[in-house]
Amino acid sequence: MKKIAFFLLIWSLFVFPARAAEYKSTEEQQKSVAVSVYNNNLGLIKDVRSVDLKPGTLTLQFMDVAGQINPVTVHMKSLTSPEKFSVLEQNYEYDLLNPQKLLDKYVGRNVKLVEKNYYTGEEKTYDAKVLSNNNGTIFQIGNEIHVNAPGAIVFPEIPENLIAKPTLIWLVSNREKKPQDIEVSYLTSGLNWKCDYIAVINEESTRADLNGWVTIDNRSGAAYSNAKIKLVAGEVNRVHDQYPQAAGKARLLMEKSDSAFQEESFFEYHLYTLERPSTLRNNQTKQIELFSAADIPIRERLIYYGAPYYYRNQYTGEFQSHDKVNVFLEIENSKANNLGMPLPAGIIRAYKKDSEGSLQFIGEDRIDHTPKNEKFKIRMGESFDIAASRKQTDYRILSRNSGQRFDTEQEWEINLRNHKEKPAEVEVIEPIPGDWQIISSSHNFEKTEANTVKFTVKLKKEETQTVKYRVRIRYY
Repeated sequence: MKKIAFFLLIWSLFVFPARAAEYKSTEEQQKSVAVSVYNNNLGLIKDVRSVDLKPGTLTLQFMDVAGQINPVTVHMKSLTSPEKFSVLEQNYEYDLLNPQKLLDKYVGRNVKLVEKNYYTGEEKTYDAKVLSNNNGTIFQIGNEIHVNAPGAIVFPEIPENLIAKPTLIWLVSNREKKPQDIEVSYLTSGLNWKCDYIAVINEESTRADLNGWVTIDNRSGAAYSNAKIKLVAGEVNRVHDQYPQAAGKARLLMEKSDSAFQEESFFEYHLYTLERPSTLRNNQTKQIELFSAADIPIRERLIYYGAPYYYRNQYTGEFQSHDKVNVFLEIENSKANNLGMPLPAGIIRAYKKDSEGSLQFIGEDRIDHTPKNEKFKIRMGESFDIAASRKQTDYRILSRNSGQRFDTEQEWEINLRNHKEKPAEVEVIEPIPGDWQIISSSHNFEKTEANTVKFTVKLKKEETQTVKYRVRIRYY
């Protein structure tokens, strides 16, 4: 009999193998975490933790991961003994615990209902069976059926297939007897960053102090403590993301950087690395200073734009355009100008002191990613004291064929009036369509592009000038 019992025991180990031992890894075992944030709702997380696993085939629950993790991007490896550790199977448990799902799991099972009298403090407890949880909960108490019975619902336990936090679960093969470090990396939605700039302009509008601030928004469903933060600037191509961004309000935290971000070229993008660890809490918006530059040369430009459709038709003498003169500030991103760092896309807000020394907001504009040694232009608004108007004084059709081609000759007058107490220089930009030739002009001009001519007009204070030009245009 003893031999038979021993034989049955050995046979059962092969036929009914023992369940793999279960281990849990939480945020408390975290040794380091690195977060790379992209500016298109994407983040790359690298989480290194120390785990102590027995040799064999076992189950490892990796907890405290981002709620918006993309599970197909998960990569896991042992940093200590990669040759002794391998992943056999991976699961992502996203059936998270909430009241609705908990009731769903208890359909057909018994719970307790506790009803409390808030005047007397007396409590009554009922045994109940959950019959349905569809558009309301139906209980059976004794022989009676109750819909949405009053009182608190008390559950005996949490079902095994419901978890409180998003969790990665691996079936792993481990041959290392000592504790080891494992690195888990994955992509998650809910992480974004952007850049904002503050420019303070001097009285003459010739110099500016510029500060750049990075805003990081974490709504990924996880916190990252003492993380190494990298920001990736550039247009990274992505396939349509099926994991939507979580809703929720974010908290704002402003943080002065002890040391600036270090910038480096990375593939066809640029990488900005914060030279100290920082914590990103869930549902938190954090601002960190990117850089600070002082005494940057700037150039104020006054530009009056035309439009291509002006040249398509003949207008009566009553046609008159009263467009505004636009105000721009131009900056060259070079070391000679105390810059020279690739600037991420963002919004620049400009301020200037008034006669009492108080800063006043004078305009804002969005810039694109700007490499070093390139110029960028920010539109501040429209000039108040420089007026402009235009009119067509002549229009002739010289020839027209049976197709789409026809030739015209037109004359235009652009009137510029400077009401400032100082001189001003206005650039008149005319986008002329088709093939064109200036026949006559009252002012010198420059052909800046195939379809663009520029007149530069220097106005004395309280001076008026009229730019007149005649142009021959061939349309196709």
